[in-house]
Order: sequence, then structure tokens, then C-alpha cells
Amino acid sequence: MSIWKKQMIIYMEFIGFLVIGFIVTENVMRNIYERFNIPFMGNVWVNWFGVSYFLFFLYTLICALCIKKNADFFRERFKSLIFWAFLIGSLYVIFVPFVKGENPF
Repeated sequence: MSIWKKQMIIYMEFIGFLVIGFIVTENVMRNIYERFNIPFMGNVWVNWFGVSYFLFFLYTLICALCIKKNADFFRERFKSLIFWAFLIGSLYVIFVPFVKGENPF
């Protein structure tokens, strides 16, 4: 497969996870936050990015552990410091409203 095709697949994955993350943020996270009396307002796009990246992390983890084709490609992501830094940031964005009792973003 040419490099151009691989890059297009990666870009489509990112766009797909942004769309799925938006749907999950609006339909699931909104309800979860409101059940804990956390108003879901402010810069909700920050929560959207956090949820999207967390879903991307889960996808990468499942592909690296279960799928044999291109497993090395997915395992290489785990060696990236930026990958782990974004994961920590996304977990912070998702769970800090439960600690503070409000959405600080």
C-alpha cells in the first residue's frame, strides 16, 4: 500500500473518531454529567476532544492486542510520548468535572 493511501486511512480514522466522539459526548456524556448535577455548558468542545481521543486510544489498544494485520503499526503508537500525554489530558478532561462538581472548561 502506498504511503499516500496509508495517510488517507489515518486521516479518515481521525475524522471518524471526531464524529463518534461528538455523538458520544452529546448523547452519553451530557446525560452522565447531568445525572451528577454537573451543568454541561461552557467550552464543551474540550470534552468532545477528550472523549474522541479516549475512544481513539481504546481503538488503538484493541487493534494492537487483537488484530494481527498491521499490529506493529498500532504498537508503534504506544512508544510515542505524545500519544500518552494526550491520553492523560483526555482522562483529565473527562473526569475532572466529577471532582470539581462543574465543567471547568
